[in-house]
Amino acid sequence: MTSRSPSSSRIWPLFALNFFMADMQSGIGPFVGVFLQERGWASGLIGTAMTIGNVAGMLITTPIGGFIDASRNKRMWVVIPGICVVLASAIILISQNFWAVTFSQIAQSLASAAIVPAVTGITLGIAKQKGFNALNGRNQAFNHAGNMVGAALSGYLGYKFGYVSVFVLAAVFGAIAIACVMMIPAKAIDDRAARGSKEDDPDSAPDAFTMLLKHRALLVLALALALFHLGNAAIVPLYGLAAVAEGQANGPSFVATIVVIAQGVMVITSLIAMKAASKRNYWPIILVSFMFLPIRGVLAFFVTGWWGVVPMQVLDGLGTGLQTVAVPGMVARSLNGTGRINLGQGAVITVQGVGASLSPALGGWIAQWIGYGPTFLLLGGFGLASMALWFAFGAHVKKY
Repeated sequence: MTSRSPSSSRIWPLFALNFFMADMQSGIGPFVGVFLQERGWASGLIGTAMTIGNVAGMLITTPIGGFIDASRNKRMWVVIPGICVVLASAIILISQNFWAVTFSQIAQSLASAAIVPAVTGITLGIAKQKGFNALNGRNQAFNHAGNMVGAALSGYLGYKFGYVSVFVLAAVFGAIAIACVMMIPAKAIDDRAARGSKEDDPDSAPDAFTMLLKHRALLVLALALALFHLGNAAIVPLYGLAAVAEGQANGPSFVATIVVIAQGVMVITSLIAMKAASKRNYWPIILVSFMFLPIRGVLAFFVTGWWGVVPMQVLDGLGTGLQTVAVPGMVARSLNGTGRINLGQGAVITVQGVGASLSPALGGWIAQWIGYGPTFLLLGGFGLASMALWFAFGAHVKKY
């Protein structure tokens, strides 16, 4: 293997995949809440349906990471999420029955669970460990750009033609992502590098769960992210619901504006994080990402509707943009040589998913009981808990 940069026949399909796979990660999620609210659903029931879907995705994420490590066809683990996104969009258009909506959310969650470790594995297989940070940073920039364009199109189409067009667009993006990954030559992906095996020891593979339980840095990272997302995941959907409920905004265009602003900031932030990580470790980058959540909670308490959109989503873009580069980078660096990098990615996403899964239901029911404003303050407080944990166990994570 040479050390030169991967050829354009591998790189541009990978960048295109990251652009169009945006709807596999967030998909129709940001629009589902206001879509269902306009059809008479209460915030608590909306949060419950989303939580059931999130829990299903959470349970499958770690096994999927293990399957991706073992698989010699990494591209297929992008094709499967693409199909799930198409199904999720079709189901919610056909029926708004509680169980149909819940099944749609499960399909979306399965797509979200598989796509990150799959693309991480493909990127590692192409760039190897030495080139991973730089290529992953560019991947994330294209991914956030795809989210931004997708959200802008969704907002425009939703405003002009209704929610049907939003869900059709998600299905189209999923189909294009499938085509993009199939354009990456299979032989361009080194399976051993993709799972993080040592070059001179291809069979070095400790028992998966033993490795995860004993790896303190990985556990601290996962728990800190779980606390963060317990607060963070519900803020954007609730912020949209609050504004639409108060008659301050049109549903599709408001949600699209929220997403566009955040993703635009993430494009720039992911490139900055890539540069920062190349000069030092990931610990301070992740710490800074946690700081933005409590600030957003306080801001959302005082300002709702259009006036708060820009500062709220700039802060979200800064925090999430840093994490999209730093988290997979830290996992890949800390597990290099174990042959279990994709399983490690899946495990971190699973534990993080516990927080993200519970967040919509927690936020939805609390908002129904005490109102949106106090709920934003409570959700923002979880960012302080993440920072406390990150400092308390800094000795285990600072070396990465």
